[in-house]
Amino acid sequence: MKRLLRTLRHRLRRAAAFARYGPALRGAPVLFANSFPKSGTHLLTQVLEGFARFGPAVDAGLPAVLTYESATGRERTPAEIAADLRRLRPGDIGYGHVHALPETVPLLCRPGVAAWFIVRDPRDVVVSHVHYVTDMAPGHVHHAYYRSLPDFESRLRVSILGLPDAEVPFPDISQRFAPYRGWLEQPEVSLLHFEDFLQGRRAALGAVLDHAVRRGFPLKIPREEAISLLEAAINPEKSPTFRSGKAGGWRESFTPETTALFKDVAGDLLIALGYESDKDW
Repeated sequence: MKRLLRTLRHRLRRAAAFARYGPALRGAPVLFANSFPKSGTHLLTQVLEGFARFGPAVDAGLPAVLTYESATGRERTPAEIAADLRRLRPGDIGYGHVHALPETVPLLCRPGVAAWFIVRDPRDVVVSHVHYVTDMAPGHVHHAYYRSLPDFESRLRVSILGLPDAEVPFPDISQRFAPYRGWLEQPEVSLLHFEDFLQGRRAALGAVLDHAVRRGFPLKIPREEAISLLEAAINPEKSPTFRSGKAGGWRESFTPETTALFKDVAGDLLIALGYESDKDW
């Protein structure tokens, strides 16, 4: 029943967008926000929703395309994930946490799709993950376990090291990111850093806009006006990661022990993503 209602909502929203933009909607690219969890998913999705303010785009109203089910931790099959991506129509705005798989890479790199992959300093990611699972996601498969731990330090260690022997395995932070690394090698997918939206927002928004235009989005208004409309679409109250308003907050949470632990587990990941040039931090 829920899926039927979502399908109906999708059709109604597309009908309203077609009434506004006409056949241009059929020629517009799918706009897809992909991310590693806790890296600015809501922020980027809000920005993409801003495209509907000045061009043929529509919030699809479809659920996030996820690799894992939050409540059970079950890994969804590549066929299930690919089916979700194929459900998106021209001009639809979608979002999710999608691994770079042989079944998914062609779908997000094909003509008619504008996809972005946003990353965030993994040290801030693990801190955010602790707060999210412990305090904000009672339905999360690991919520009860995190709540059972005595303090923040012990929870942070789990977010870094994972729970490889748990009934629902939870890899360490480097292994969790590994299936996403393939997106870094796809020129058709625009790589974004969450921190750029804090330190140079209009430049970051310009990069989002330019990628959409390169991928076929028709821009009929001045570029600076479009950037302002994308900026106006950001609602920090609905984006917890962005609402904190800072990068590098991990420094307030890491102890010398967790710093050494993170360097051992994911020091190379920081270098690969451009957050450090070596392990001397």
